[in-house]
Amino acid sequence: MINPQTSKRRNLWFERLMAVVASVNLGLVVFDLSYVPWRDFYWRRLPQITQIYDDIKGIEPNRDTTQYLAAVAALEEQVSQTGLNSPQVKTQLEELNRLSTEMINSNPFAVAGKTGTLEKIKNRMRDHLKQESAKRAFAIFWSQEYLSKNGWKQEINFFNQQIQPLIAINYHRQIGENGEFLDKFWLIDLPFVCLFALEFLGRTVYLKRRYRNLSWLEAVLWRWYDLFLLIPYWRWLRVLPVVIRLDKAQILDLSVIRKQIHQGIVANFAEEITEIVVVRVINQIQGSIQRGEITRWLLQPENVRPYIDINNVNEVEAIANLLLQTVFHQVLPKIQPEIIAILRHNINTAFQQVPGYRNLHMLPGISQAQTQISDQLATQIITNLYKAVVSATNDPVANQLSRQLIDKLSSTLSSEIQKQHVLGEIQSLLSDFLEEVKINYIQRLSQEDIDQIIEQTRQMRTQGSMKTVVNNSTSLMSKGNRA
Repeated sequence: MINPQTSKRRNLWFERLMAVVASVNLGLVVFDLSYVPWRDFYWRRLPQITQIYDDIKGIEPNRDTTQYLAAVAALEEQVSQTGLNSPQVKTQLEELNRLSTEMINSNPFAVAGKTGTLEKIKNRMRDHLKQESAKRAFAIFWSQEYLSKNGWKQEINFFNQQIQPLIAINYHRQIGENGEFLDKFWLIDLPFVCLFALEFLGRTVYLKRRYRNLSWLEAVLWRWYDLFLLIPYWRWLRVLPVVIRLDKAQILDLSVIRKQIHQGIVANFAEEITEIVVVRVINQIQGSIQRGEITRWLLQPENVRPYIDINNVNEVEAIANLLLQTVFHQVLPKIQPEIIAILRHNINTAFQQVPGYRNLHMLPGISQAQTQISDQLATQIITNLYKAVVSATNDPVANQLSRQLIDKLSSTLSSEIQKQHVLGEIQSLLSDFLEEVKINYIQRLSQEDIDQIIEQTRQMRTQGSMKTVVNNSTSLMSKGNRA
């Protein structure tokens, strides 16, 4: 029999392996998506990458700009052999003038989306030659007179440093039969997609066998986010399954992010839900008041529909009796000295207000006698009152008389309210009061800091969890000590 812990560890290692594979695939996807926008950076800093990956994206040298740079290289070679003023150099300079004009007119940078690069070349050449026309600037630059006057080495160094890199970075991108740019990344992505498809199929079959009541559609949607790993389009969406897999594989701890997401969702809906619930409850109470249901229940309970009792016990009466028993038998005996002290103080105050008492107070023994009388009187009153109350609560006849008093009070109050014709006014006032509560509460709720409420709730849960852990630890320690 396989140990559950061993099986759990195997599953965790498998999840980690697949999470790493998915992360590698996502890294390749991100690199592929960024390659064309960042190709200039790769071309300057990591030319080996462009030599390999240009073929994947269908990128090849642009014939026009390559021909232009080849003509410049041939000019440099010819100058080094025959000198700047030779007829061969003049011919090559005329060819470069023609190629410069053709480059400006045809814009070979447009296919690669680098029209801005051509504008940069034109601006640099205009600034260098102090000309308003780029064609005129190139015509002057590629002339024997200008190069001889300003120095061949200085001018060719300017071109190689400021112009040549901008021209060299241009490229041509092949277009497929579907009218889109050629892209062979699917050849790299296909093995990963096949692996993810096999894993997804295996998980679906496993879930269907483990939970037989599960339909095939439900089994497929159990891990719906893995479907993004199988889609050959919108590959950037794979970040979702990768992040979830890293969390499930315990490689990343995203509990803080989950809490923030939950808090954001709750904060967006808490205000509306709370308002809806509160308004609905108040509307129901207002409807009951307007229909007279609450007043009939308060004044004529026998006319209201029968109350459903599930345990043959009057819970309100039972709770009241329990509270009375607790107060009279547990609370009053403990606070009796304080009550006696208050009553003694009142008796002494009453003595002080008796006319002529101050004159008697001057006689020997009167003050001590007055103190003893106050103590005995206060103690006797409280003791007798306590005994009377306790005996009344335990006396069935006294209980019956109390019930008769309450019933008489209720019936008399009901009849008097109806005689005074105030019932309608009471209903109207209650309805208006609830309407004010509804408006004022909703206004306050809209101003309430929902995030603060959620944070307080989270702290309460955290404290509750800590208490549970502490209690469990204490219980384990006590069991260990007993053992």
